Amino acid sequence: MSGKNETEKVLLRITNLKQYFPLKKQHIRQEQLYVRANDGITLDIYEGETFGLVGESGCGKSTFGRVILQLYHQTEGRTVYYGETIQSFLPHYVKNTYDHLEKCRRDVKKQEMLRNRLQKAGEDLKGRDLEKYVAADKKYREMFEDLVRLIGGFYTIKELRPVSEILNAQYSAGAEIEKLRTKYNRIRLSGNKAKAIAKEKKRELSHRRKKKIAKWEQRLARIQKSIDLQTERQKSWSQKLEDLRHTYDSEPEFQQYEAYLDNGVDLGRLSYNEMRRMRKEMQLIFQDPYSSLNPRMTAGQIISEGLITHGFYKRGDPEIQANVKKVMEDCGLPSYMIYRYPHQFSGGQRQRIGIARSLAIKPKFIVCDEAVSALDVSIQSQIVNLLKDLKQKEKLTYLFISHDLSVVKYISDRIGVMYLGNLVELADTEMIFHHPLHPYTEALLLAIPTTDPGQRKTLMTLEGDIPSPIHPPEGCKFHTRCKYCTEICKKQKPEFREVEKNHFVACHHLLDHPVKL
Repeated sequence: MSGKNETEKVLLRITNLKQYFPLKKQHIRQEQLYVRANDGITLDIYEGETFGLVGESGCGKSTFGRVILQLYHQTEGRTVYYGETIQSFLPHYVKNTYDHLEKCRRDVKKQEMLRNRLQKAGEDLKGRDLEKYVAADKKYREMFEDLVRLIGGFYTIKELRPVSEILNAQYSAGAEIEKLRTKYNRIRLSGNKAKAIAKEKKRELSHRRKKKIAKWEQRLARIQKSIDLQTERQKSWSQKLEDLRHTYDSEPEFQQYEAYLDNGVDLGRLSYNEMRRMRKEMQLIFQDPYSSLNPRMTAGQIISEGLITHGFYKRGDPEIQANVKKVMEDCGLPSYMIYRYPHQFSGGQRQRIGIARSLAIKPKFIVCDEAVSALDVSIQSQIVNLLKDLKQKEKLTYLFISHDLSVVKYISDRIGVMYLGNLVELADTEMIFHHPLHPYTEALLLAIPTTDPGQRKTLMTLEGDIPSPIHPPEGCKFHTRCKYCTEICKKQKPEFREVEKNHFVACHHLLDHPVKL
């Protein structure tokens, strides 16, 4: 599901994302219940856009943002990030697949045999036996999908071992480059700190210090030479793989699976340490500008925390202060406030500190989780304008979460409407406001206050409460509050489909009239 021009580059592709939170059991025999915060969300977020996500409180908006960042580990589905490639990031799950290519191929055959057995058994297979076979089928299916995403149709060819050797060699070269770069940056930071201290004291370097720095520079030159050598080796293996691909790309079996090839990084399969590395590209702006800042740290310390954590600078490095002051000024904070504590700032200024903290490490993607809802209306417009300016200047991509449609309209390129863990409508901002097709979207729009006497005179509010996410209604989840509800809405779940170009809706009774705001 694209929802935008196909020429645009996808930054995040979310497929059938589910996030269930287990409830505590009262006794051991009780059925395990779950809060279905996100219940099968599929969408693409494009590079350079602001994607607005709206809905009532409790519909799962904030959970969705945190699941993308893997602050909550997703229950099911895929979250693929295309800001990095598999070759550049080298996640460990890829190496596991490379190491077990032949086993994966055998498991694919087992999967086919298993499915045939399931089809023959039919209703006779029940209880634990059925659960066992379903679990095994899921396991083999995941292996198969993983394989074709990583190497396309290569698993079908006879020369499987040479492919495995090429991929392993390519991975090993890349892993070695990563280690060398880490070592290089550590030595470089030590040398820069020594030079900066000497410059700050305004004195000549001692002979001993000069000798040590010269030794550091020699080590850096050797490491750089090793990095260049490994990079050439990696390019060589990549070329071998490409040559092999061209040899077999005419085979029907190869073409059948080539379309599945996917070079993005699956965030849900990264380890804890790998996700920490990835977070320098994916940041979060919190809702509450008060509780999200450490009261015992100055503004400068708060903003520099990410820079130190991700290895841009070492703690105490004199160069870090200049960087922090620049970020503060970019976010509308005077640099002389660098030594002030959070209680010395207003609410709007605190939120600017939170924005500066996220922006300091130069991310590509930022989740703005109700970033202006805790602020005065007079300050909200300033923060929204700041976010828009920073987006253009730093080439950022936003997921902007809010329940205020008037704010979302001003900043978003596309809007997704969420209800009880599901997307019910997704379209361009102008389309959502001028021609919504889902009754829930209509209700949200009619609840926006207006001061124009020529338009509607009263607010329209939704009747009833949001149903329980533990036991959601059958059929359409919105039918308990929908004035257009019919019998089909109570029994059949509507499909989330594209009814107009780039306009997706999940409803049995699409609106055929414009909403008068």
